[in-house]
Amino acid sequence: MLDTTESEAAPPKDEPRGCLFALSQPPLMIFLAVIGCLLLMAALHDLLLL
Repeated sequence: MLDTTESEAAPPKDEPRGCLFALSQPPLMIFLAVIGCLLLMAALHDLLLL
């Protein structure tokens, strides 16, 4: 018969994961940095060159 008990290495399932956990993910931070740089370049273009 299979053992269905939880192992000790498994993380607890009742631990909440909020916004800080989401922002700690590298792909999300790279995406937000690229979008932020594009917005900054567009704003500087509007302010300084137009």
